[in-house]
Amino acid sequence: MILLIGASASGKTEVAHVLASKYHIHKVITHTTRPMRINEKNGVDYHFVTPEQMQSLIQLNFFVETTLYNGNTYGTSKPEVSDDKVLIVDAQGFQSFMALKNPRIVTFLLEASETTRLNRMLYRGDQLEDAKKRIENDRAQFDKQHLLKMDYVINSEAVSIEEVADKVFHYYQKHLIR
Repeated sequence: MILLIGASASGKTEVAHVLASKYHIHKVITHTTRPMRINEKNGVDYHFVTPEQMQSLIQLNFFVETTLYNGNTYGTSKPEVSDDKVLIVDAQGFQSFMALKNPRIVTFLLEASETTRLNRMLYRGDQLEDAKKRIENDRAQFDKQHLLKMDYVINSEAVSIEEVADKVFHYYQKHLIR
């Protein structure tokens, strides 16, 4: 399993898309209590569950990690942890996965300068104030002390997203052979 970790606009989502289309490494389908949006499909985009169902699953120790975001609970189920899958996690999620001590989980920190990340956020249409807040929040969350024992660190600034995805796939394959 590939875990992608990185601050906002470091390239995680785009790398995950390339991994899926080029290498058939598909995203982990997480559970959420968030209502389904138009064009989303249950079991494809997320496993949509009620808050009561989510609490029952949490009590059954069904998840590797859960998080509360914008009033909705999200969780990565233990059955989703498998080879040839990719998941984007934050620093807290990274710690939860490291606690599994699974040698087949390979972690990648994607890095880019704050200037590059700010420009990427503005290019994709984020509001300037929102982008600045995300950069500020990321400073603490993605401090190196929270991300010890990362398998690989890749600078996503100097190369294309496809090249980053190629590196991730190459290192992932190499790691699994060991």
